[in-house]
Amino acid sequence: MSSLFKNPVARRLLRPAASLVDQRVQRPVSRLRKDLDRAAYGDREAREALRRELDGLREELGSLREEVTGLRVRQFAFDLLFERVGRSGNRTPTRQEHEELVREIAAVSGKDARFARRDAAAAFRSVIALESLGLGRLAGTTANVCGKLAAIPLLDPPNGDVLEIGTLFGLFSAAMLRMMHRAGVEPRLTVVDPLAGSQLQPGTASGAEPTGTPVRLDVVRANLALGGTAGELARVHQGLSGDPAVREAVSDRKYGVIVVDGDHTAAGVAADLEWAELIAAPGGIVVLDDYGDPGWAGVQEAADEHLAGPTRFEMLGRVATSAFLRARD
Repeated sequence: MSSLFKNPVARRLLRPAASLVDQRVQRPVSRLRKDLDRAAYGDREAREALRRELDGLREELGSLREEVTGLRVRQFAFDLLFERVGRSGNRTPTRQEHEELVREIAAVSGKDARFARRDAAAAFRSVIALESLGLGRLAGTTANVCGKLAAIPLLDPPNGDVLEIGTLFGLFSAAMLRMMHRAGVEPRLTVVDPLAGSQLQPGTASGAEPTGTPVRLDVVRANLALGGTAGELARVHQGLSGDPAVREAVSDRKYGVIVVDGDHTAAGVAADLEWAELIAAPGGIVVLDDYGDPGWAGVQEAADEHLAGPTRFEMLGRVATSAFLRARD
């Protein structure tokens, strides 16, 4: 590559945007033309040197145009994999956003940043893979989803029993099982969800599901199978977490991980936390989804009020818009 690309201005020519290439390259071309005009009656060798430089720049501009065209073609395929169509948001975090997520995971888990970075990357790859292969979507921003997936195993749950209150399509559960397997934990999953055909959440518009996939038991089972044998063996209890019959069926063990992602109203979150007090294993991890999300103010309201009273739970911290609690012995 010529010396043209050794300075900061020229390096910006490599950005994959034809308009930028045109703007940034046109200036040196115009400068060379003016120099050539001024040298028209000067030294012949100087004129020839300027002509060669101009010809070389034109050749490089042509190569850049071809490169940008190729990038635009590939960009479309990239967008099909990572952009927001068929999701609740895009899956294209910036380096700065990812590094902030790594810092938060390390702070909550107490683990070295290199482990947080490793697991955040693995979580992101799982999200892309499962949304590509599965039905429906993972709910939430990329940071929130990947933060939960990476932090849960790093917090060393006391056992492999996992309860997810609110699963939507089951893809988060499948990803969580994979992440726990990566950490050497053999998970045993229990899911509670009404599976009523669409998302039952106050403030969620009816019929607004971006994937067009129904929230049903057969969909959840198909997605859980992507989590391996643990997903195929998962217990799925169809109903609300406040139903006495559901609670009786599910309260047969102490859970090492409880993900609270059901009713996002303050009353609903408060009820789920009261239940979690009874069924969390000593040292168990409770994940409160959408804590601090202004769109779901009831989550933080209920959690803060619960933690201000008598409780087994202590706040470990927050990653993106999820809070992590640990149950005392």
